[in-house]
Amino acid sequence: MSEKKIFALLNHLWGDLNSVEFYWLLGALAAILGISWWLAYRLRRNSHAHVLNGHNALLAFGAGSIKRIAFPLIALILAGVLRRVLEHLGVGHLALLSVASLLLVSWVLVRIFVYVLRGVFPHGSFLRNFERFAAFVIWGGMIIEMTGLSDDVIEGLEQVSFSVGRQRLDLWTLLHGSVTVCVTLLAALWVGSVIERRLAAVREMDANLREVLARLAKALLSVIALLLSLSLLGIDVTALSVFSGALAVGLGLGLQRIASNYVSGFIILLDRSIRLGNLVALDDKTTGTVTRITTRYTVLRMLSGTEVIIPNEYLVGNMVRNLSFSDNRIRVATTVGVAYDTDVEHAMNLMVEIARTHRRVLADPAPGVMLTEFADSSIMLELGFWVGDPELGTGGVRSDINLEILRVFRREGISIPFPQREVRMLPNAPEETRPAPAAPA
Repeated sequence: MSEKKIFALLNHLWGDLNSVEFYWLLGALAAILGISWWLAYRLRRNSHAHVLNGHNALLAFGAGSIKRIAFPLIALILAGVLRRVLEHLGVGHLALLSVASLLLVSWVLVRIFVYVLRGVFPHGSFLRNFERFAAFVIWGGMIIEMTGLSDDVIEGLEQVSFSVGRQRLDLWTLLHGSVTVCVTLLAALWVGSVIERRLAAVREMDANLREVLARLAKALLSVIALLLSLSLLGIDVTALSVFSGALAVGLGLGLQRIASNYVSGFIILLDRSIRLGNLVALDDKTTGTVTRITTRYTVLRMLSGTEVIIPNEYLVGNMVRNLSFSDNRIRVATTVGVAYDTDVEHAMNLMVEIARTHRRVLADPAPGVMLTEFADSSIMLELGFWVGDPELGTGGVRSDINLEILRVFRREGISIPFPQREVRMLPNAPEETRPAPAAPA
């Protein structure tokens, strides 16, 4: 390839410097940049106002992208319109417009790529370096295109080839395939992130349902993007059936428990049998509030502050007591015994009044007392009351009420009997029951 052909665009630009049209075109480009900056500024202000007022969900959805690509995109559109008009009028010496268009295209691509990358990985520590690398690659590709070296670079990369099994590959195929797969996957993950943010804004929908829909959307879009990119590269996706069969065998043998936990996680999220904030009891020693539900495990925060990680398979396959499944109110009971000569009705009224005065006891349902048993030395009375905040525990409220019952009963002269045994020595006991005399020394 000759030097003139390699630098054809730059040579045309150098030749246009001696023409009057070049300077008119330079002024037109300056005007286009000024108009584009003003339009982008007005568009950003209007979109920001709509986002704050909540009038337009579409503008709220795309406010970030508009802010980033508005200026170069508007300038690129106006430059394209100017080129069409000048070509229709038969004006030559348009190399400056070609160079400006390539630079604006590069600018738009860099802004879009950075915006998508930050949407997919909002907290990624590697983003800054990766954004610089991506910008370098995009700008470098445009420079190669401007200088006319793109065909030579592609041809040189195709010369470096190697074999992988029966397949013959070269550097250009690998580079092109890697870029295609990365771009499609990033686009799919970005759309999934957008769907997740939109679902998070729907407060009328259950939190578990929002979570499972967002995860399903990301997984489905990622699979579609991968299959689409492989199809674009000319790879027969039916060949993946062998891999999917091997994966199924692996799940059935070595990954059975892990797969079961993931499936159980989706079941929990979909049927909403356990939700965030529920008070759940697995046994007498494990009771806590659900603080996190993932596709593999669920986290319970116990009243002692300890966090328990429970595999989802256990929650699906075993009996779980959800103390706040449909109603946060739970009944708490305490039992007290009184002497047989006590005015039982008066004692019952006192116990009800004590429960009503406690700040955590609900007025509806009202506290109540039942006579449950005639024991050996006392009449057993059970005080039942309801609390609406079981996540704070029931031991404290039960202790407060028991202490108040003890104080009031002592003041009112109501005795709480305890078991007593009476031992009687009979004077005419049989000889065999008397102790044997001690042997003489």
